[in-house]
Amino acid sequence: MSSVNLQPDPSQPRPAQLRWVLLLTLNNARPLGAGPDILLGVVQKALFPDSTIIEIRRELDYLQSRGLVSVTDQPNGAWSAKLERYGVDVSEYTVDCDPGIARPKKYW
Repeated sequence: MSSVNLQPDPSQPRPAQLRWVLLLTLNNARPLGAGPDILLGVVQKALFPDSTIIEIRRELDYLQSRGLVSVTDQPNGAWSAKLERYGVDVSEYTVDCDPGIARPKKYW
């Protein structure tokens, strides 16, 4: 069986690629979710070494506005993100993906 390449489409804009990698990361972090250190580490290793926490949070806020993730802020300034039901469906290819997320086309 061949491996499945779920890397984002490099022809897509940077924010859309980040959103896809964040969804995949949070899908793998289920059911607990992940904090900024984990998310930033994955994005920097997998995609853009120059990514910042601010950029990650901006894209998470976008995904939250679409009902794909939830971001929980703590009083001390810490935060974490979790995948919502619809985010699971998008990351697992069980529903269509609207524009704005560089999800590769399903070929299997």
